[in-house]
Amino acid sequence: MNINELHDAWIEAGNKVENLMNDKLALQAKYNANPDSVTVDDMKKANENYKKAVEARNFAKQNYEDAKANLKPAAKKPVKSNSSNAKKTAEEVINKFASDFTNLVKSGDLPDGSKASSNAGLTIPDDVQTAIHTLVRQYASLESWVNVENVSTSHGSRVYEKLADITPLKDLDDDSALIGDNDDPVLTVVKYTIHRYAGINTITNTLLKDTAENLIAWLETWIARKDVVTRNLKILEVMGKAPKKPTIAKFDDIKDLENNTLDPAINTTSSFVTNQSGYNILSKLKDADGKYLIQPDVTQPDKYVIDGKLVKVIADKWLPDVSGSHPLYFGDLKQGITLYDRQNMEITLTNVGAGAFENDTTKIRVIDRFDVELIDDGAFAAASFKTVADQVKGTSDTGK
Repeated sequence: MNINELHDAWIEAGNKVENLMNDKLALQAKYNANPDSVTVDDMKKANENYKKAVEARNFAKQNYEDAKANLKPAAKKPVKSNSSNAKKTAEEVINKFASDFTNLVKSGDLPDGSKASSNAGLTIPDDVQTAIHTLVRQYASLESWVNVENVSTSHGSRVYEKLADITPLKDLDDDSALIGDNDDPVLTVVKYTIHRYAGINTITNTLLKDTAENLIAWLETWIARKDVVTRNLKILEVMGKAPKKPTIAKFDDIKDLENNTLDPAINTTSSFVTNQSGYNILSKLKDADGKYLIQPDVTQPDKYVIDGKLVKVIADKWLPDVSGSHPLYFGDLKQGITLYDRQNMEITLTNVGAGAFENDTTKIRVIDRFDVELIDDGAFAAASFKTVADQVKGTSDTGK
């Protein structure tokens, strides 16, 4: 087995450990519900399978680390250092990455001395990934609107309980009343599977002769833009799974969406989301007193609210109209949607294949790994509108 196969074997063994742990937890829940439904042999077998899987995972990890330690390093010029234990600075890490990047283009050699293959590449260092994430926030990323969970495996599952399904404790009539059992919680299992999202860009080989700073800055900007576009698209796809509400035609329909759609506990953390064309219409909508529906936030003048609820706007390009109708979401996307981030970006490049040789260019492939799942479809709702009528005079709270 080569180094990549040993690495994949270790990851797969880790996934098996996680799955068997989920099996143990499911068996425990089954036992709690009905002790007679689970035998001692069932519990022993579950424990034995889990322990065996842990040993197999540890064995696979050790094999991978031993193989990595025994790799013959690429020939390098001696580097002078004031201290053998000196830590690399962030600048050294970035320069090393840039050096490995250009070396991979020119010679096809990976940092460990092996040759690049179709499934091998350079893992982007933490400092560069941090810079990428900083840029991401500048490109109208929707990722901050949803819950983000960092994961270390390619797939898994989570158990959630919807807020609306929690029932109150029983009220006892007197001090001697019998305390009964609580009703069992309604749990939902959400499974995630990390997908690979990849893109290829072409750069001139002249850029590879530039400074490390320029090279890294270009790479960070390109990856950040691609990452935002990709993740936004997947988040919007999940937003489209929200329960549909009647078409909004008048001012008070928006009030109904706000006041009578979600559980009040969710309502307090909710916000509105629409596209640019929809915002243009809503911004002109007036109540019976002639006041605009959308008002500036007194604490943040550059932001706008409806009844204190933030109004978020997405460009029409990313959140388009459907059959001439503008979308309007209301709810708490952090409670409704989770993005599972594998945090394992990787780049691979070639100056020979995919037409790069003929044009004296380099093809760069970036792979990002994540998944987006709907957690609670009761946490937000979707409506739509074409035109909205102002509130009719005489229907406001003032009675005028």
